[in-house]
Amino acid sequence: MFERFSPSARATVVAARSEARRLRHQYVGTEHLLLGLVDAAREDGANGASTTIAATVLSASGLNAVYIRSQIIRLVGDGANGLGDDEASALHSIGIDLDAVRSRLEESFGEGVLDRPGPEPTASRMPFTARAKKALGLSVREARQLGSGSLEPEHILLGLIREGAGVAAMILTTKAPLPTLRERVLAELGTAV
Repeated sequence: MFERFSPSARATVVAARSEARRLRHQYVGTEHLLLGLVDAAREDGANGASTTIAATVLSASGLNAVYIRSQIIRLVGDGANGLGDDEASALHSIGIDLDAVRSRLEESFGEGVLDRPGPEPTASRMPFTARAKKALGLSVREARQLGSGSLEPEHILLGLIREGAGVAAMILTTKAPLPTLRERVLAELGTAV
């Protein structure tokens, strides 16, 4: 699948893996791909290259690396240590139901996903979640439907939007409805919605 990826789309996947390792997660999920879209563009921008359409849309929607990372930690944790009773109470007081979050994560990644200890993640031992694989597959479809010869970061964003149920979608919807974000990407691409 990765043979159709442009250099900037590959950089997105590499950045996603780096972020997953940085957060001490044992997998690459949709949330890491979302963060990778921003991180890869930021690195390209530092070298004088133009930012990607995906990064432009995310930034205009108020979704930057700091915000996305904070939402990942809020929803999934940082992999370092579990929450104590004080943290759980604090989250509950602001309307975050940890049981609901756990249920949703276990629905997505399997029962006991938050309880599994594991070795320090490396690129070779860091599998993509089913939802991340689905989003990447949907990205390929988006690229084909839009007539693109290669898969670009904006197609990855469209795939995350189309997947619509993972942690990335949960984060995206904190700033805008998914159909609105899709329209923004397509408008930036110059494609009729």
